[in-house]
Amino acid sequence: MGYLYQKQEVDAKELSDYVAPDCHGLNFFEIDDSLKSLLRVYMPEALRNHMTPHYSRLGEIAGNALDDWSREADRHEPVLHARDGRGRNEDWIEFHPSYRRMEEVGFGEFGLHCMSHREGILDWPGIVPPIGKYVFQYLFGQSEFGQLCPISVTDTSAMLIERYADEETKELLLERMYSQDMGTILKGAQFMTEKTGGSDVSNIALEARHEDGEWKLYGEKWFCSCADGDVALLLARPEGAPAGNAGLGLFALPRHRKDGSRNPYRIVRLKDKLGTRSMASGEIIFDGATAYPLGKVGPQANNGLKMMMDQVNFSRLSHGVRAAAMMRRCLNESLVIANYRRAFGGTLIDKPLLRRQLMKLMVPTEQALSMFMYVANSLEMGEAGDEAAAKRLRILTPLLKYRTARDNIRVATGAMEMRGGNGYIEDWVNARLVRDAHLGVLWEGTSNINALDVTTRAIGRSGAHEALGEDLNDIIATNDTLPGQFAGQLKGLVDQAVRFADEVAKRGLETHARKASTALYHVTTATLMANEGTMLGREGGDARRLLLSRMVIDHKLGSGNPMAIEEAAFDDAATSALLAAEPVSLDEARRILTL
Repeated sequence: MGYLYQKQEVDAKELSDYVAPDCHGLNFFEIDDSLKSLLRVYMPEALRNHMTPHYSRLGEIAGNALDDWSREADRHEPVLHARDGRGRNEDWIEFHPSYRRMEEVGFGEFGLHCMSHREGILDWPGIVPPIGKYVFQYLFGQSEFGQLCPISVTDTSAMLIERYADEETKELLLERMYSQDMGTILKGAQFMTEKTGGSDVSNIALEARHEDGEWKLYGEKWFCSCADGDVALLLARPEGAPAGNAGLGLFALPRHRKDGSRNPYRIVRLKDKLGTRSMASGEIIFDGATAYPLGKVGPQANNGLKMMMDQVNFSRLSHGVRAAAMMRRCLNESLVIANYRRAFGGTLIDKPLLRRQLMKLMVPTEQALSMFMYVANSLEMGEAGDEAAAKRLRILTPLLKYRTARDNIRVATGAMEMRGGNGYIEDWVNARLVRDAHLGVLWEGTSNINALDVTTRAIGRSGAHEALGEDLNDIIATNDTLPGQFAGQLKGLVDQAVRFADEVAKRGLETHARKASTALYHVTTATLMANEGTMLGREGGDARRLLLSRMVIDHKLGSGNPMAIEEAAFDDAATSALLAAEPVSLDEARRILTL
C-alpha cells in the first residue's frame, strides 16, 4: 500500500525529530491506492489511461505548491477596498498572490470549471465525463477547500445560463465563463441568502424592476459567496410578482455593464468567517444593478427556484467530493503520524486503542470515496437518458451531501486529536481542516434540509428510494463472488433501509428524516464497497474494501450494546489487514469475513 502504511524509523538527531511530519511533499494521487484502485472499477479504460498522468501531475502540485499557497492564502485573508483614490464606489477585493496562483492552477491550467462544457480540455477528445472532473476536484480539495467554491459555482452558473438564458445573454457571458485565460475569464458567484433567511428562500425581498427595457435590482443580499465574482446568479422577486417561492425569478448579474462601467451594486462588508478564509464572502447592496433573466420572469411567469435547484444539486455533489477530499487528507495525516510517532515504549500504530481510532477515520473516508464515484456515474447515465439512474441521482445527491458533511467534522476532529497539541496549532494543516469542515453542514442546505429533501421530496414525491434499492439489489444479485451469507445480509439491510425510509416519508415523520437518510447512505456504501472489493480481488488486486463493507454493517448499521464487551475477532483481524502495507487477497478477505 506504500509509504503511508509503513513504519518510519525515527533517527532523532535533534529534539524536533521527535515531532511527526505531515503529508506535505507527497504526491496526493500516487499515495492514494484506494483512488487508483477504484478508477479501475468506475472509470472507462480510455478515460483512465488518458487522465492518469494529469491526475498524477495535479497530485504532485496538491502535495507541494498548492499546499503552500493554500496555507498562505488562509493566513492572508481578502481585504475589501470600498472606494478608489478619487472617492468613487469602485470597490474591489485584494487577494494574496497565493490565492491567484491557486486560481491559475484550477481555472487556467486544468480548466476544472469548464471541462464539463467545452471539448478538448487536457486534450480529451470531447467533454470530460463527471467522474473525470470530480476526481480532479478530489485531488485539489485535499489541499484547498475555499478555491473549489468559485470553481464549482463558475461551472454550475455557466450550466444554468446555457440551459435557460436567451441567446443574447449567452453570447454576452458564456464564452468568457468557459475561458482558461486568466486575463479574460468571467468567474462565477452565488448571491442567494438574505437577512430573512437562508434555506427558506420564500421570503426573499430583493426586488427586480423592469426599467428602460432592462431588469434592475434593488435591495440587499446577506451572504454572498465569491463576492468578487464576475457573474453572479441570484434570486429576486420581480415587481408585482406573488409572495412565496412562486414569485421568484432567476437572474445573472455581471460585475460590469456592457460598456465596461461598474454595475451599480456595492460590497459593503466581507464576512469574518470561521473557515474558508481564502475565499471572499460578503454583504451586498444593489442600487439598480442591471441583471439578465434566466427564463421568463415578471408578475406572472417565474420559475426561478426550480431552475436554481439544478445548481444546488450539482453543488451538493461537489460538496460531497470536497468532504471526501478533506477526509482523505485527514486520514493520510493520521497514518503518517501513527507510523512515525513513538510514545510509551512503541510506535503509535501498534497501540490497540489508537488502531481502533484509525478505523473510525478510515471507514467514513472510504465510504465517501465510493459514494461520490457511484453518484458521478449515475449523473452521467442520467444525463444520457437512463431514467432509473436519473431517479437514483435525485436521492443520492442529498444523501452524499448530508452524510459526508457530518462525517467530515468528526474525521477532521479525530485527525487533529491524532496529532495531539500540535494539531491545534495553525502551523499544521489540522486546525484549518477542522475549521473548513464545519462549513459543509451549512452550504447548500443544513443537515436537516438535506435529510428532509431525501424523505419529503426524493422519496415522498419521486419514489427515488425504490430505484436506489433496485440498483443495489441488482449489484448484489449479479456479484457471484460475494459469500452467500454476506450477500444475503446485505440484501436484507438494503430492503430494510428502503422500507424504513418509505415509512418515514409516508407518515411524515420529520424527526426520523436524518435516521432514514443515514441508513440509506450506509447500506449504499456497504453494498458498493463489497462489490468493489470482490471485483478488484477477482482481478488479483486488493480486496480490502470487502472488509470495510462489513465494518460499515457492524458499526454503522448494527445495534450493539454500549455496555457489552463484544467479540473482537473480526475487528482485530480486519484492522490488521486494513493497516498493513500489503494488499489483501480475495481469499484472505473472505476468510476474515467469516470471523
